[in-house]
Amino acid sequence: MKKILLVIQREYLVRVRKKSFLYTTILIPLVIMGFYAAIFAIGISGGSHEKNKIAVLDEAGLFTPAIENAKGDESTYVIITGQSLESLKGTYKSKGYDYILYIPPVDVTKDTKHIQLFSSSPLNVNQKSKVERTIDNAIENKRLQSANISREQYRSIQSDVSIENPVLNGKEEKKNVAFVAQGVSFICGLLIYIVMLIYGTMVMRGVMEEKISRIAEVMVSSVKPFQLMMGKIIGIGAVGLTQFTIWIALIATLRYALHIPGLDTAMMQQPDKVQGGALTAIISGGLGNLPWGLIISCFIFYFLGGYLLYASLFAAIGSVVSEDQSEAQQFVFPVMMPIILGFVIMTKAMADPNSPLVVFGSLFPLTSPVVMMGRIMYNVPVTQIIASMLLLVLGILFFTWLTAKIYRTGILMYGKKVTWKEMIRWAFRKS
Repeated sequence: MKKILLVIQREYLVRVRKKSFLYTTILIPLVIMGFYAAIFAIGISGGSHEKNKIAVLDEAGLFTPAIENAKGDESTYVIITGQSLESLKGTYKSKGYDYILYIPPVDVTKDTKHIQLFSSSPLNVNQKSKVERTIDNAIENKRLQSANISREQYRSIQSDVSIENPVLNGKEEKKNVAFVAQGVSFICGLLIYIVMLIYGTMVMRGVMEEKISRIAEVMVSSVKPFQLMMGKIIGIGAVGLTQFTIWIALIATLRYALHIPGLDTAMMQQPDKVQGGALTAIISGGLGNLPWGLIISCFIFYFLGGYLLYASLFAAIGSVVSEDQSEAQQFVFPVMMPIILGFVIMTKAMADPNSPLVVFGSLFPLTSPVVMMGRIMYNVPVTQIIASMLLLVLGILFFTWLTAKIYRTGILMYGKKVTWKEMIRWAFRKS
C-alpha cells in the first residue's frame, strides 16, 4: 500500500505542478462563462429584425379588406393591382421590393399548395416562417368568416392548459419543474461522460509516455506492475477531481459575481408562459425541490466508479502500445463505444426512464455511470439503484483484475504490435 501511495503522490504532484494544469484550470471556466454569456446575448437579441418590403399579387382576394401582420412579422406588404406576375417579376427589384408573394385565383382556404414567394436568392427560414404565419392568419380569418365565427369567439374557445405536477413525499407536496429535473439529469450524465473520456485517455497517454521513455522499466524494478497501474489511475484521477472541483467552484463564483443581462427573460421550454423574473423563480423553486441528497451521493459514486472502470481499460491499452502511438487507435474505439452508447441511452432515459433498454443501460456496468444519472430523478426503485451499484463495483473489480494481467505483460514488451487475440490470451492465462 505504501508503494501505491508513493506512485499516487508522484503522479499527482508531477501533473499539478505543470503550467498547463494551471492554464486549463483557470481558462476553461472563463471560456465556458464566455460561451454562456454569448448564448444568452444571442437568445435575448430577439432574432432577426429585417423589415422587408413584399409585393403582394393577391388574385384570390385573401387579404381583404387589409393585410394583418402576424406577431413578430415586421415586413411591409403592398397589394399590387393591374399588373401580371410575369411583368412584376421583371420590375419588383427596381421598385424597391424584396420579394413577391403570389396568391393564385383559387380557394386558398381549401388549397394552399400553389401560393409562392419569389425572391432573388434563397429565403432564410426565419423570414419564410414569418410570411407563412401571416398567410395562416389570413386563411384562418376567412374560414372563421365562412363559419360565422368571430375572431373573439374563436379565441374564447381556445384552450392552453398547463398542468402542475406536485411530487408527493409522504404528506408533503413539492412543486416539480420538469425541464429543471431534466436539465440536472442531463448535466450530471454529461459530466460523467466527459470525465470518463478525458481522464481515461489521460491515463492511457501517461502509461504510453512512461513505456516509450523506458521510465516504466525503472519503476517496475521497485514496484509491482499492479501497484504501478493502480497508483497511476488513482493519482491521475485525483488530478482530475481537483481540477473538476476548481472548475465547478470558479464557474459558480463567476455566474453569481457577473450579472448576465437577459437571463430572466430567456425562454426555456415554455416561452409563452414564462416571462421576466418568473423564469428565475421557477428554476430556483425547481432546484430547491430536487432530491439533492440522492443526486449528490449517486453522482459521486458513479463519477468515481465510472472513472475507475474505464481508467483501468485505458491503462491496459496504453501498456500495449509501442513507439508507434497510432497503434492506440485500433484499441481505443471499442472501449469508447460503450461510453458513447451510454450517453445515447441517457438521452432516451430522460423521456422514457423505465423502458427495457434504459433499465438495462442503468444496470450494465459499462453504461450505468451515465445512464443511471439520467434516470435518478424519476423515482427509480431502490432495488435497481443497489443492483446497479453492486454490478458497477463488481465490474470495477473484474476489469481491474483483467487489465492488470494485460498491463503486467504489455508494459515491458517492446518492438512488437499486439493484437486483440494476444491481449485476451494474456488476460485469461493462469500464470
